[in-house]
Amino acid sequence: MAATLRTGNDVDLLPVGALHFRSRGAAYAHILSPETLATPSAAALAEWWTERWKWERETHRLTVAEDFDRIIGFSYVGPSETEGAAELYAIHVDPAVVGTGVGRLLMVNALTQLAEIGEERAVLWVLAANERARRFYDRGGWSPDGETRVAPISGESVPQLRYSRPLA
Repeated sequence: MAATLRTGNDVDLLPVGALHFRSRGAAYAHILSPETLATPSAAALAEWWTERWKWERETHRLTVAEDFDRIIGFSYVGPSETEGAAELYAIHVDPAVVGTGVGRLLMVNALTQLAEIGEERAVLWVLAANERARRFYDRGGWSPDGETRVAPISGESVPQLRYSRPLA
């Protein structure tokens, strides 16, 4: 796959929302109920990204992966509420290209962006039951740091693990 990366912008938020919906549905199908996966819709996720981007565009970085003109993945990084850390908030890849290296390309780029924020380490949250994502992060040099939480996804409570890695 010959994906290219570029900085995301306002025009990308509708396709980012649609991709987020598809990616989440595929990645969490064995974890979340079909009712939970159906909401929010792709259009609602696009609205959510538009609103989030409006407030975070100065402090966060959206990167999109493209195959020609089609967005096939994205990452989102920024400051973290965790002291001394920057945060990887999202890596989503179109289910049709999972396993082709697009996620890895986004990860390598995100690590550079995280280091530019100037903190000592990076953190991310992953669903505890998402074994595929956990293996992906393990291969990328991340590891669970012992912090856990239960957070809602469309009203369904889901156990999550925090992963971290040094940025030096």
